Amino acid sequence: MKKMMVITSRFPYPLDKGDKLRAYHQIKELAKECEVHLVSLSNKNIHEKDKNELEKICKSVSIYKLNKLQSVLSLFGALFNKKPFQVALFYNKNIHKKIKKKTREINPNHIYCQLIRCAEYVKDEFDIPKTIDFMDVLSKGIERRISTSPFYLKKILETEAERLKIYENIMFEYFDNHAIISLQDQELIYHVKREEIAIIPNGIDTHFFSPDSKIKKKYTLLFNGNMQYQPNVKSAIYIVTHILPLVKEKIPGVSLLISGTSPTKEVQELASDAVTVSGWMDDIRDAYNQAIIFIAPMQIGTGLQNKLLEAMAMEMPCVTSKLANNALNAKTNDEILIGNSKEEYAELIIKLINDSSKREALGKNGQTYVRNNFNWETSTKKLLESMGL
Repeated sequence: MKKMMVITSRFPYPLDKGDKLRAYHQIKELAKECEVHLVSLSNKNIHEKDKNELEKICKSVSIYKLNKLQSVLSLFGALFNKKPFQVALFYNKNIHKKIKKKTREINPNHIYCQLIRCAEYVKDEFDIPKTIDFMDVLSKGIERRISTSPFYLKKILETEAERLKIYENIMFEYFDNHAIISLQDQELIYHVKREEIAIIPNGIDTHFFSPDSKIKKKYTLLFNGNMQYQPNVKSAIYIVTHILPLVKEKIPGVSLLISGTSPTKEVQELASDAVTVSGWMDDIRDAYNQAIIFIAPMQIGTGLQNKLLEAMAMEMPCVTSKLANNALNAKTNDEILIGNSKEEYAELIIKLINDSSKREALGKNGQTYVRNNFNWETSTKKLLESMGL
């Protein structure tokens, strides 16, 4: 059995962020075909029970904790060496030495690196075939945040977006194979050979994410995600301040649940009689089961939205943006609804609230689409094929 070393910028458990979810499920599938050795960075201590979840799957698990002071110094150093701040934040020279030593001990047949944040640790391992998972395009994600950010952040974000664009292009050359989450993201990579990047979509565990009709509906609308991630924060604020008031004019009793890990102060302050901010939920299916309609008016960000895959798998009718559906590619009006303005979102939601047949049909069609097109086993098999394994 071939040895695969997987390196991640965050420990892939619990599944509270998109990169962790992707890494966990890919590792789970890779372990069926390879001897997987996980090497993870972390900026916090990892609970033993969380580590155990990966030890059940992997041959070995190595965690290297990032030092906060060292991260700050690395960020300062990036002002002069022109590396992206995203890369500097996750880089530590001492950890680099340890990872090089660990690589020699494992002697893997292949190295799989998730995100360019980790590229510095393995880019010079020329004698070992390597694959980098760009996942989504970090440079574009930062670029899309510029216009809606405070004036004092605009210059920093402009600099970071440009640095990331250059770095993504440079790192392409250090890796033998490349993966990305969607065609939309592949087209945003600034490299002449970007068409060679394998498109490896996320999957969804449709056995786990399935609706429970016995659970009572408590909320009209749901928005879910990592609630310290800026695209999610912006969307939550947009729903509460722009969409919800228009819906309430026609349906006064409408309610919204905002669920997901680590809500920022801005998000917590959205709570009211009509809005519940739950924070982390032990079982996120409870959120999906308790609401009637899923709303995700994503305005910035890149990649495939796991929240939409989960909601659709749970047979929820979903209303989202064109930007979010670009990667999902669900059929408008049949499998998903698309809004382009606060008025359109409100109108779509009001129609769904008043039309149970439309809700049911949209939910069933969306569930069928996700089940047929997003499967971890299939996408990871494609990943292995792209690696030549």
